[in-house]
Amino acid sequence: MADFPPRVLIVSRRTVRKNKFVDFVGEYHLDLIVKYAALPVIVPRVSGVDNLLHSFEPIHGVLLCEGEDIEPSLYETEPSILSPQELEETKKTHADDTAIDKEKDSIDLKLAKLCLERNIPYLGICRGSQILNVACGGTLYQDIGKELSQTSPEVDTVTHINYENYDGHRHVIKLVEDTPLHHWFEESMDKETMEISVNSYHHQGVKKLARRFVPMAFTPDGLIEGFYDPEAYNPRKVSFESVYSFILSECGATAYKEFVRAVIAYQKKLYSTWDLKTSSIKKWR
Repeated sequence: MADFPPRVLIVSRRTVRKNKFVDFVGEYHLDLIVKYAALPVIVPRVSGVDNLLHSFEPIHGVLLCEGEDIEPSLYETEPSILSPQELEETKKTHADDTAIDKEKDSIDLKLAKLCLERNIPYLGICRGSQILNVACGGTLYQDIGKELSQTSPEVDTVTHINYENYDGHRHVIKLVEDTPLHHWFEESMDKETMEISVNSYHHQGVKKLARRFVPMAFTPDGLIEGFYDPEAYNPRKVSFESVYSFILSECGATAYKEFVRAVIAYQKKLYSTWDLKTSSIKKWR
């Protein structure tokens, strides 16, 4: 058994400060990872890092979190239903989010696929949930408001992002029975409707869910707000769209606690396998 905490990789995002690029990760993510006895390892989103991920071994878990919109060519197999004018309007309305970061896309996708190949525990938050869906063959709405109003005009309208009320804007989601979110919110949800109110800050979302995943929650307009991999250790592989309420609520703490518990178990498994191999080599010698 290793005498150091398990390592959880988190890819940074980029901003501009004093005319220079600065990489950062939201401290609330780091706080929760450390709180439950894992070590967050920040992966810088700079050119070439996607080919150096082996340098970050051992990898015991991966947290995929928020960031800019994902490059549409990575998931769009058909022409967008939005007109060039609508796409331009979307870029203006969501200017801070539509600036594509191809370096972060590349690093996040490689890490997601590494997790899937090696069964490494992962937790997807906001953009991270979208990355996981795309990595497994799913697709996204480039703009929820514009696309859902065209494809499903009969559904209830839900405001998924409100720039005037960044932290306080909320909408309801309906939980799917016998899923991780259902169990975590069982005491606080409305027992009759199975609904809870959550913060929301995203203009994109899951359009076609990848086949390996199962929904955990929906909004009244039919958008998937959470999903998980039922074939994996549950809730070792979970993804949420509405990020801040999960992080700041007791449920958010529970999600991170369960994630880190899976990370610790994965580290133990790796080292027990290594110990067996080392023992076999010694006996052979």
